[in-house]
Amino acid sequence: MSTHDSYYIPHKAVWPVLATGGLMMTLAGFANHLNGSSIGSGMMLTGFVIFLVMLGLWFALQSTESESGMYNHGVGISYRMGMMWFIFSEVMFFAVFFGALWYTRNLSVSWLGETGFPSGPGRSTHDTLWPAFQSVWPTNGPGKVGGDFEPMGAFGLPFLNTLLLLSSGVTCTWAHHGLLAKNRDQLIKGLIATVGLGFLFVGFQATEYYEAYHEMGLTLGSGIYGSTFFMLTGFHGFHVCVGAIILSVVLFRSWKGHFTPENHFAFEAAAWYWHFVDVVWLGLFVFVYMM
Repeated sequence: MSTHDSYYIPHKAVWPVLATGGLMMTLAGFANHLNGSSIGSGMMLTGFVIFLVMLGLWFALQSTESESGMYNHGVGISYRMGMMWFIFSEVMFFAVFFGALWYTRNLSVSWLGETGFPSGPGRSTHDTLWPAFQSVWPTNGPGKVGGDFEPMGAFGLPFLNTLLLLSSGVTCTWAHHGLLAKNRDQLIKGLIATVGLGFLFVGFQATEYYEAYHEMGLTLGSGIYGSTFFMLTGFHGFHVCVGAIILSVVLFRSWKGHFTPENHFAFEAAAWYWHFVDVVWLGLFVFVYMM
């Protein structure tokens, strides 16, 4: 282990090994579960619990090291660079899904309905594959393989969720200003509001999914529209859950008196992630719900 004046290096790296083992067991259990094995679900649950316990113990150790002053400026730079690259990977993750939506809506659907696209002597792709297909969006697929459904509108719960996430971005920034001003009461109140708005968003999205399945006929099997809708909004909802859990940990640490204006990267990382989730939702609201 290094001194406080040099770059901190721990004695041993136990937690990455446990993380790898837990994830491998989770994936192996999931594969066995898909193949009908009786041990699959138990193995998957055990691996996931190992991974969660590892996260809790690792982050508890990290917070103890940080609060004891073991990290110098170089460690702080490493943490920030790591978080930046992580968020960049998340940007690329969602870019792929937005790209799939754009390709489907603007290229493949129109190609299937294009009567002037040659396929054979005197015939078009449209005539050869699905003569009755209409290239309109949203679509439930050629032959209506996805069944009849009602598209999800932009106003109602989606618009309310947009207001909730935008408000949570404001309360998160307000909490940050309270931390910088050494106003712990403002910090805690801002974090409580942010976490509450985040979980409220998840609750409303669950209600939206329930209505989509039981009242609108919109499911994962509703053609390419249903697939892209639930893929994009579902992954975003998962990220909101993760962000709200991270902010809950930051809130708990704030209650314990952690963080100072000079040393609060954990809060900064959570705030960066939360603002990223906000921006992704704005893209979803425009390109998935409104267009």
